Amino acid sequence: MRLLLDTHAVLWALGRPAELASDARVAIEDGENDVLVSAASAWEVAIKRAAGKLEAPDDFAGAIDAAAFRPLAITVEHASAAGTLPPHHADPFDRMLVAQAMIEGLTVVTRDARFAQYGVATLQA
Repeated sequence: MRLLLDTHAVLWALGRPAELASDARVAIEDGENDVLVSAASAWEVAIKRAAGKLEAPDDFAGAIDAAAFRPLAITVEHASAAGTLPPHHADPFDRMLVAQAMIEGLTVVTRDARFAQYGVATLQA
C-alpha cells in the first residue's frame, strides 16, 4: 500500500503514535508499505511553527528521514490539479494532498472526512 500522511498523521507518527488509530499505526509501521510525506505538509508545519501554533520537530525533514518516510515533491501537475478541485475543502495544504493522492494513486491517512468527498482512498488516522 502507498500511504500519504496528512500533516496531523505525520506529526502523530513521529512523536505520539498512540494518537493514531490502530489500523493506521499498523499500516505506517508495516515495512512493506510506502509511506510518503508531502512537501505541502513540511510547508504547513514550518508556517505554523513560526507562528507559534504548532509543536513539531525542529528538523522536520530529518525526522521524516529517520522514520524512513519518503518525501513527496509538489509538481506543476499536482499544483494545477489542486487549483481545479471542487470546493469541498478550503485548506490549500489539504487540497494539495488530495491532488497528490489522486495523481499518484495514494491512500491518505487522515481524520478529515472531507478527503473522502473527493473520491480518494483514505485510512482513518
